[in-house]
Amino acid sequence: MSERDIRIGDAEREHALELLGTHLGEGRLSLDEYGDRSARVAAAKTRGDLYALFGDLPAPRPRFTQVEPPVTPSAVSPRRGMPLDFRVSSAAVTAVAIISVALFFLAKTPLVFLLIPAVFLLIGRMGRR
Repeated sequence: MSERDIRIGDAEREHALELLGTHLGEGRLSLDEYGDRSARVAAAKTRGDLYALFGDLPAPRPRFTQVEPPVTPSAVSPRRGMPLDFRVSSAAVTAVAIISVALFFLAKTPLVFLLIPAVFLLIGRMGRR
């Protein structure tokens, strides 16, 4: 994707309208040209649309910040950025769930599944300290 194809937002449109007002005030645009270009700014969707409106005008012109390329999902580890205590607590809850299932088949009572919310509560209290 080229820089001209990047979509713009309301802030960029408002800035372009301010710049057109500057050119109107300095006598570079007639009132009719200003009205026509203002309508085109309101309908602009990409940076290229705005560049075309300022092609025959000197500075000031719209400026845009550099856009970082999008990050692909495969480039980001799902665990990166998670605090260690969150990873440990989620592993503990998973382990307790597996142990609860095993105890259910051994003890034949569904009460062992109460261990899972109990571990949640304990981990929540430890996290508040």
